[in-house]
Amino acid sequence: MKKLLILSAAILFSIVITAQTSSTSGITFENAEWSKVLAKAKAENKPIFIDISTSWCGYCKKMKTKTFTDSEVGKFYNKEFINVSFDAEKGDGIALAEKYKVNGYPTFVYLNPDGSLAEQTSGYRNAEEFIKVGQLITK
Repeated sequence: MKKLLILSAAILFSIVITAQTSSTSGITFENAEWSKVLAKAKAENKPIFIDISTSWCGYCKKMKTKTFTDSEVGKFYNKEFINVSFDAEKGDGIALAEKYKVNGYPTFVYLNPDGSLAEQTSGYRNAEEFIKVGQLITK
């Protein structure tokens, strides 16, 4: 019985450690109102990466499960950008999709620290391609 309890505790511990590691390996998206994101970018003098997607978009889901969770993507984007993600059909996402004339998903908007547009692109990218896009913005 004691061995079973120790084994169960060890398994539970490894599951918790794995879950914590995997949840922090990709892009960390801010969970804040748009005005606060802009203020943070100005204060930190960092560009903003905006993911504008929808809940029904297949390539949006693929970006969220494959590319955004990649550890190298996370390392680069978390260091170089203030990252935010908006659903184009809800809340601040509606106004942002309209402002940037989004007509396909996923759309990626890159803003300078002052909030001005640096670049806009759309479509699925694997991890390597997505890092290259970000590197073009930060040069």
